[in-house]
Amino acid sequence: MKFLFEDESFSFETLRAAGFANDGGADLGEIVSTARNITDGDEEAWLREWKNTAQRVHAMADRAQAAGHRVSAREALLRASNYYRTAEFYRRDDPANDPEVKLLSTLSRETFAAAAALMDTPVEAVRIPYESTSLPGYLFLVDDSGAPRPTVIFTSGFDSTLEESYFVVAAAALRRGYNVLAYDGPGQGAALREQQLVFRPDWEAVVTPVVDYALTRDEIDADRLVLMGYSLGGFLIARAAAFEHRLAALVLDDGLYDYHDANVRIMPPFLRDWVEAGRDDLANPVAGLLMAGSTQARWALRNGVWTFGATSVADYIRRTADYTLDGVARFIDCPTLILDAENDQFFHGEPQRVAAALTCPHTLITLPEAEGAGEHCHVGAMSRFQQVTFDWLDTTLPTT
Repeated sequence: MKFLFEDESFSFETLRAAGFANDGGADLGEIVSTARNITDGDEEAWLREWKNTAQRVHAMADRAQAAGHRVSAREALLRASNYYRTAEFYRRDDPANDPEVKLLSTLSRETFAAAAALMDTPVEAVRIPYESTSLPGYLFLVDDSGAPRPTVIFTSGFDSTLEESYFVVAAAALRRGYNVLAYDGPGQGAALREQQLVFRPDWEAVVTPVVDYALTRDEIDADRLVLMGYSLGGFLIARAAAFEHRLAALVLDDGLYDYHDANVRIMPPFLRDWVEAGRDDLANPVAGLLMAGSTQARWALRNGVWTFGATSVADYIRRTADYTLDGVARFIDCPTLILDAENDQFFHGEPQRVAAALTCPHTLITLPEAEGAGEHCHVGAMSRFQQVTFDWLDTTLPTT
């Protein structure tokens, strides 16, 4: 699906940002007016224009709040948060030391926190104990009654942030009577940017402490605990669910059986051979040529080096080898919804591999391009994704 750009990556990321308009994360006029000032593939223009829009909307929020217009302030802060996240997206030359990355990601978090303080339903910033540190999270509650409710634990993906969880799932969940506990795990959001924690394949080491924390909360129904993963999170939580059995249901958006396979299958065979043989002297320069000609490859490989704590592109690709459900999928024992996007440019065919490997009750649903839901994680069709997910949960979870 082409949306305002010919460049596949720019099109997808613009559609992603626009799709959050459903729950106040964007205004379509702001999306269009920003995009028309950006040339296909121009990453500097991308940062400049999205940052300009974010700052302008942020200023609107400040004026509204100063004048006592609470709802207007909240709405503008939510949009600013999404636009700051979008502005930072391609800044991947040296993100760990880039002041622009720090500035924009901090502003995205701060504007969302300010919006959360103005919401009509309770939102609590939490810290979840994890090894020798803690992970940042938000607990979105249906109300302040303290009554235990079904709760979605949300895990984002390869490039998502904690704040994005509100637009993907939390707002829709609250409308349906579900709480949401969202967090940044290693390799994600503030856990990466502020704590320098990078991805790990044994995600049960992350999810089990999150479940432990969830079960300390009276507002969370221990018998109706749902684990949901977004993009790479679809693999991470499936891996975790093979070892964590306190779950009532699992939602994979989308299903991902083997992250390494999904990466290497799009590489030329000779490049894959060099990577596997450790011939980084050959593999990295060729990968550099591929990156020079493709916005998507350039972003994905640079982001992978950063988020996986790798030393080079070849090192990153090798590190993905442990990200597989091979040998563990059969241990998942809770009902599982596997979502698939008809035109998924990243994980095509992977949901079917997950479904074939599961022995637990499971449902595979492909959302088609004809419904506008055929892109990876159904970006641009959040309402359709949310409808399918929560209708399935409503009929799957035990009743009280």
